[in-house]
Formats: sequence, C-alpha cells, structure tokens
Amino acid sequence: MKKNYKMIISYDGSRYHGWENQPGVEMTIQGKLNQVFSRLAETEVEVIGAGRTDAGVHARGMTANVHLDVPYTEEEILQYANRYLPDDICITELKTASDRFHSRYLATGKTYCYTCYIGDRKPVFQRKYVYIPDGIPDIPRMRQAASHLKGEHDFASFSHNPRMKKSTVREIYDIRIEKKGPMLTFTYHGSGFLQYMVRILTGTLLEVGLGLREPDSIPELLQARNRSLAGFTAPAKGLCLMKVDYQ
Repeated sequence: MKKNYKMIISYDGSRYHGWENQPGVEMTIQGKLNQVFSRLAETEVEVIGAGRTDAGVHARGMTANVHLDVPYTEEEILQYANRYLPDDICITELKTASDRFHSRYLATGKTYCYTCYIGDRKPVFQRKYVYIPDGIPDIPRMRQAASHLKGEHDFASFSHNPRMKKSTVREIYDIRIEKKGPMLTFTYHGSGFLQYMVRILTGTLLEVGLGLREPDSIPELLQARNRSLAGFTAPAKGLCLMKVDYQ
C-alpha cells in the first residue's frame, strides 16, 4: 500500500543547480532524490519539496514528501536513501505522514539564514559558505533598516523576476542581525520569499551598514516596486534554508 513519507533534508548546494529537477540538468537536489527513491520503489516517483532553493544555496532543514509503495520500515527507507545519496545530501528525518500532507502547499513559513564573514583572517574552511563584505557593516544601522521590512509588504523591489504575474506581497515576521565572533548572520522568518528575495534583502541591508544608503530609505524603496533601486544580490553561497513551518 502506498504511503506518504515526510522528510527533513540537509544539503550542501555548492555543486548543484538548485533544488528543482530540470530537463537536461543532472545536478539538482530533487533530481538526485528522485533517482534514489525511484530505484527503491522500482518505479518513477517524485519528491516534492517545500520550496525551490536556487543554485548554490544550502539547506539544513528542507522539508519534502514522497509517496512510496515499498515493504520497508521508515528506518530501512532512511538508511537506503542515505546510503545511495551523494555525500553532500542527507535525509536527517523520515516519518510516515498523512496522505494529505503536501510539503509545499501546507507550509506556513520559512526561516533562512545568510552568513557573512567580517574577521581579519581568511576563512579558509568556511569560504564556501560565507560572503565577505567590503568593510565592517554598522549593525545598528542595519537593524534600523530591517525594522521597516518587517510586516506585510509588496516586495517587488526585492524580486529577481520583474515580470512575475503572481502576487509579490509577503509577510516577514522577524529579521535578526547578530554578530558571533567573526560571523555576521541575517536570519529571516517569513510567510514565504520571492526568488532571490533574501539575497537582495541582505545586499540592501549590507549597503545600509556600509553607509551606501540610509536606513530610512527602505519605505520609499518598498513603495517604488522597482528592483533596480534595491541593493545588490548577495552571493548564493552564504544562504541556508534553516526550517519550514507547518501548523
């Protein structure tokens, strides 16, 4: 009997063309998962993810689900998948879920973390997972700017797709900007995020921190709904999906 399985997945996105399986593109996270579970089920299956992380973006807590008709326990399925997945993809949890559970449609929020390195030595072992800004950003200025981004807004100015036909309104519940040693982190918790939105938000806040724009310019930027007025798109390598919320 076919069952629906919910998974939590961690992956290093450095060498992948994002989450979404694409025709003619071998290196995607979803594509690798599809291959392994199709081999296990001896039929084509599709793993459904809670969202689509871009090329080079990482995850510690991507949620996904897959329907399988196999005579194995949850632990056996988990062990099989991790045995055949590449070393940079790991399923950390796998449990039977309700037949109606859908990782994308039922998601109520996501948390992303963007990490910058502001130390005075080269981050040799973290270099693939951090962005090094040109200077030391002013944290109070960035927090002031971030306060204007919280709540429900039209984030068209922070969208990579200017021709997007769907609504660009999203709600940001919280933005935390913290320094821990040489690491500067931006943690975003919201209802959902547009393509490149977190990376554009981070680039814009960094520009505020480096004195290239004023904190109180953010409301006008939101109202403009013009991507060209926002900050640069921070590199993908610093971004990680931390958690997906469900009711």
